[in-house]
Amino acid sequence: MTAHKRGGGIVFRGRYEHALDSKGRISIPSKFREILNKKYDDRLIMTNFDHCLLAFPYEEWNQLVEQKVGSFSILRKETSSFLRFFYSSAIDCTIDTHGRLLIPPTLRDYGNLKRDVILVGEGRFIEIFAREHWLEVVQQAEEGFDQIRDTLANLGI
Repeated sequence: MTAHKRGGGIVFRGRYEHALDSKGRISIPSKFREILNKKYDDRLIMTNFDHCLLAFPYEEWNQLVEQKVGSFSILRKETSSFLRFFYSSAIDCTIDTHGRLLIPPTLRDYGNLKRDVILVGEGRFIEIFAREHWLEVVQQAEEGFDQIRDTLANLGI
């Protein structure tokens, strides 16, 4: 549950269980804060996706989202709908001096975040799940391992 290098850079990885406080804040795991301090700063862009929240350091948001997602055609209905959904919830957030991140009510509602949350390092960004939803996601992944294993084997992995 630490940082590791991929493509020459330090990335987020691991799973951490935390609790939302009464004001809707979560403590960012110290390993994630170390990465933010070494490679980025205390600013994140948070948005909703697939019934969880995604938190991107500004630099990664610009590389992954603005350059790639931003190149999608707005003339295609499904693309336009996705972009509207994705960008409309994107909010600039700052980690406070105590290492906490305030999750706005609209994003807490979307992710169904009540108290127990799971933070997952996904390489260049962080996912934030309601604990119950995380358990469902893990179960679905485990049920699909045989198919994934075959696909990876076909790719030479």
